[in-house]
Amino acid sequence: MLTAFMENFTFAGEVNVEIACRNATRYVVLHASRVAVEKVQVAEDRVAGAVPVAGFFLYPQTQVLVVVLNRTLDAQRNYNLKIIYNALIENELLGFFRSSYVLHGERRFLGVTQFSPTHARKAFPCFDEPIYKATFKISIKHQATYLSLSNMPVETSVFEEDGWVTDHFSQTPLMSTYYLAWAICNFTYRETITKSGVVVRLYARPDAIRRGSGDYALHITKRLIEFYEDYFKVPYSLPKLDLLAVPKHPYAAMENWGLSIFVEQRILLDPSVSSISYLLDVTMVIVHEICHQWFGDLVTPVWWEDVWLKEGFAHYFEFVGTDYLYPGWNMEKQRFLTDVLHEVMLLDGLASSHPVSQEVLQATDIDRVFDWIAYKKRPGAAGVVLNACIVAMTFTMQASRPALDSSAPGAALIRMLANFMGHSVFQRGLQDYLTIHKYGNAARNDLWNTLSEALKRNGKYVNIQEVMDQWTLQMGYPVITILGNTTAENWIIITQQHFIYDISAKTRALALQNNSYLWQIPLTIVVGNRSHMSPEAIIWVSNKSEHHRLTSLDKGSWLLGNINQTGYFRVNYDLRNWRLLIDQLIRNHEILSVSNRAGLIDDAFSLARAGYLPQSIPLEIIRYLSEEKDFLPWHAASRALYPLDKLLDRMEKYNVFNEYILKQVATTYIKLGWPKNSFNGSLVQASYQHEELRREVIMLACSFGNKHCHQQASTLISDWISSNRNRIPLNVRDIVYCTGVSLLDEDVWEFIWMKFHSTTAVSEKKILLEALTCSDDRNLLNRLLNLSLNSEVVLDQDAIDVIIHVARNPHGRDLAWKFFRDKWKILNTRYGEALFMNSKLISGVTEFLNTEGELKELKNFMKNYDGVAAASFSRALETVEANVRWKMLYQDELFQWLGKAVRH
Repeated sequence: MLTAFMENFTFAGEVNVEIACRNATRYVVLHASRVAVEKVQVAEDRVAGAVPVAGFFLYPQTQVLVVVLNRTLDAQRNYNLKIIYNALIENELLGFFRSSYVLHGERRFLGVTQFSPTHARKAFPCFDEPIYKATFKISIKHQATYLSLSNMPVETSVFEEDGWVTDHFSQTPLMSTYYLAWAICNFTYRETITKSGVVVRLYARPDAIRRGSGDYALHITKRLIEFYEDYFKVPYSLPKLDLLAVPKHPYAAMENWGLSIFVEQRILLDPSVSSISYLLDVTMVIVHEICHQWFGDLVTPVWWEDVWLKEGFAHYFEFVGTDYLYPGWNMEKQRFLTDVLHEVMLLDGLASSHPVSQEVLQATDIDRVFDWIAYKKRPGAAGVVLNACIVAMTFTMQASRPALDSSAPGAALIRMLANFMGHSVFQRGLQDYLTIHKYGNAARNDLWNTLSEALKRNGKYVNIQEVMDQWTLQMGYPVITILGNTTAENWIIITQQHFIYDISAKTRALALQNNSYLWQIPLTIVVGNRSHMSPEAIIWVSNKSEHHRLTSLDKGSWLLGNINQTGYFRVNYDLRNWRLLIDQLIRNHEILSVSNRAGLIDDAFSLARAGYLPQSIPLEIIRYLSEEKDFLPWHAASRALYPLDKLLDRMEKYNVFNEYILKQVATTYIKLGWPKNSFNGSLVQASYQHEELRREVIMLACSFGNKHCHQQASTLISDWISSNRNRIPLNVRDIVYCTGVSLLDEDVWEFIWMKFHSTTAVSEKKILLEALTCSDDRNLLNRLLNLSLNSEVVLDQDAIDVIIHVARNPHGRDLAWKFFRDKWKILNTRYGEALFMNSKLISGVTEFLNTEGELKELKNFMKNYDGVAAASFSRALETVEANVRWKMLYQDELFQWLGKAVRH
């Protein structure tokens, strides 16, 4: 029973726990934190009379409540534990917290929960570990002007004369505490029903519901429940699913069983102001959270070391589920590469990385597991940061480069597994796994054993556990090197080694010096020439070095490994083979699939960054892009160029790099032109690839200073200001806003600031705020940084993005870095407990520091800090050291080649 007092943000609670005592004891220990316990009672089940309580105390260090009894509880008997307590409805984003919004000039408040991973204990004393499943029967008393929501439907409501109402919810199935949830708000809703009778409602601010901002999410949620029920052959297990859109939340969303909670930006969509990129963002977050109703809620990890299982599956199915909704988008086969695989391999190539599955012994370890390459995220319609110099410009990607959580490497490994098993066998294995373990807990070995059995029934004998343990229990991933054997025709040499970006970091890390890393690698390989490519062969590589024979190999042929990048590893070749592949791309790139072209681009840039290749090879590869008509290779190229651009954007010779990229973009920019200002939902599927390609090229053109692109953006934003009618095409609004703020005067910045405050459309609000970070006026950037600390002006979760985007602007990088250090105590107080947010901030502010002076500043700052974010600072230090080292070793080589290339 919970009574919420929204007027003073407190609540009173009463918890009744049925306990089965397995061993005789005088102590009951359960989790509790930040609650004021008033009374504890213990009684024998079904027997009159209480067990005397000697006392109780909270132990903050381990976040437990200890109840001491006057006599021993008997083994094999049941008892009832009753705890009466009170607590605050917190202002921070964990436990039971408050949020607010403004309607008709009045600020309204709501209370909402975020219990994952270990914050249920802040709302009620409980056994707050995933293995302890129980049924829950919740009652919430609140003022009648509010409504309450929880995992299950309301069973009865009791109205009182004093304006209060008590909602009694139906009992839940067996479940863990971390996805229990409730909310108290004065929202309205829309509703639909699935084919199997599941009631789906979307709750949001009344004005958002009136505008129909939740209609898209409601529509696809219905379809997705039906899709997952068919795919998994396991029905959705609750009578209803509520989607709750809240203004403030630490995650993009949280998959509470029957009550999924989303931050507004990741679920509300206004067709009149939302781009295709934003629609994709909303879609994939919803696909992810609905998958969790099976992976995570119905079947829960035994312990936090396997949290990557539920997160990895949900992340992988973002792409599978979106393919179901939009079959022509090729998400799993193509977009997965740029949005997951390439991103996570960039981060997992650090010496400070660690295994996907890692030991968890204490509460701080749990946050670290969720934090591991740190923050759950879908790429969104973020802005472009421009450097408004006369000669050269620099850019950020359309989506903020995140630190990714364990869901990303987990998803990449699951995709590799699905491909070498075969998708139909993989699907049958998942069906068996969910059926066997529903309403219970499972560990990774339970999954491996079930999938091995599915393979065996299909006549294949692979020990999945043996293979996958190598990928989940040791850190990082390998680089495969394929060498043609000059002494024996048709034979190749294949070697594997642990891929690390900064070789010097590898020599400093004791865990990496023994060189014992070894993987069983499902290497797919083809042989090709200018007009033909052989059928795909698979080679299982399990040794440091192996010899293999390829019958179709001759002197004029090239080799290509990891076909369509289904494997979680990089592939390198001898220089002769790289030259043949470059020649193939220039002469007839369509011999290679879209995914293979994107994979070659990303591997080449990463291998050059790590010193495996000459710096010229990746830049030679992208020369073919003037003939490229597909989105994915362009997307891969712009994402791969991004970290290189950030290393160079403050250097004197940057204009040479800028000029080279502009030459590669110019032809395609002219061919594609600019989009018209239209949004037609029925055309989204057909136009997606073309419009995303056009957007990517326009972004590159404006970012690197194409004169026509600048003129077009300036004209569009000036027209908006003079007419007060926004005719800027939806899919490039973020680019135009950012370009205008960068190129034009302070009045444009003030205009965008005014529009940010006045708009109620969350998608528009997001890109307006990010556009403000694009200014080259350091006074405006400092003003924005200081405003980011005012929660009434910028929401807490958006403030992090403001600081990071300023750090990506070459005019603001040092400002953001200084602001971060000066305001660290404030920032750490605000985000410290939400470690993934802290980690995102640390990474975003430091990842492109690249001078000796900045490295020294970071080291000095770290001397005074040894808190829970220490691992995030260690990763930041390694990244900055690698940046400094790269510049020392390779910048001269790069600029020498660029100078010659630009002159020809």
